[in-house]
Amino acid sequence: MSGTVRLTAAQALVRWLAAQRVEGGARLFGGVWAIFGHGNVAGIGEALHAHRAELPTWRAHNEQAMAHAAIAYAKAHMRRRMMACTTSIGPGATNMVTAAALAHVNRLPVLLLPGDVFVSRAPDPVLQQVEAFHDGGISANDCFRPVSRYFDRIVHPEQLLTALPRALHVLTDAALCGPVTLAMPQDVQTMACDWPEAFFEPPVVRFGTPAPIDEELAEAAAALWRSRRPLVVAGGGTLYGLATDALKRFAETHGVPVAETQGGKGSLAWDHPLQLGAIDVTGSPAANALARDADCVLAIGTRLQDFTTGSHSLFPQAKLVSLNVNGFDALKWHGAMLRADARRGLEALSGALSGWRADDA
Repeated sequence: MSGTVRLTAAQALVRWLAAQRVEGGARLFGGVWAIFGHGNVAGIGEALHAHRAELPTWRAHNEQAMAHAAIAYAKAHMRRRMMACTTSIGPGATNMVTAAALAHVNRLPVLLLPGDVFVSRAPDPVLQQVEAFHDGGISANDCFRPVSRYFDRIVHPEQLLTALPRALHVLTDAALCGPVTLAMPQDVQTMACDWPEAFFEPPVVRFGTPAPIDEELAEAAAALWRSRRPLVVAGGGTLYGLATDALKRFAETHGVPVAETQGGKGSLAWDHPLQLGAIDVTGSPAANALARDADCVLAIGTRLQDFTTGSHSLFPQAKLVSLNVNGFDALKWHGAMLRADARRGLEALSGALSGWRADDA
């Protein structure tokens, strides 16, 4: 057939991963962590070996640890590059569930490719099936559903034509970002079909930076205009939004001190005079003292969890303005919601606050 190439599902998957590029030409996927066994060695393993020059495979000794390493890679690259992880069927796969939960909670991208039981069920029950009495379609990989931003079980090779673009959207979208699980049954991995060659020539991956909504910007600016003792709490979204320079300009222009969450560490240089250090449970006395005295808290790219808010006891007296690309997080603690990319949100907010500064004291 003209314009197609015949590949197995595993070969198509690996070729597609190797083809993804970000602006500047770097590969989106830095490599694949792997522990091979039944369920992935004959399919994905063979495909990875053929593409080892473009998509290196890193052998591991523990599935949870390799997935954590992949998460660290994504965090170090500010969610602009990532890795995949492949495992065997059964306990090899479920060893990654804890790491999937970590990535889910922290909004970090990782592609999980656990092997799965035969779709044909011909060799049942030799491949470590769960053997649920009430549901013949359940496998160990269903454990990933609640801790995946997107989950799919590929029961026919051509499903990858839609599943992979959906997975990529979740992995690279600032608001949806998190772990993606594509469960790959062993027999499906080795099924061949004709693939459109254009599928392996994808466009460059671009990371969106949504601008703030005018009405939300006006409300956020009004809250800060009324404040005299504001405090910025910078979370991981400050880093992932490449907003550190914008934060520095905002803090200096408006005289607002900055505290950091664990995820936001490094948002402002450690020796900057407006840097207070970490906040709350693992925080500094300076940050916590100013938080208890603040009349307005501008939370940037933070999930506002217990370690940051003292389970909502650290700054309950303050008006909360939550700048976050994710509306789910921006809504927390009934604050004024400012849904936007951290950098663009800070720049717009600073423009709306022209002439305003916190009290020097």
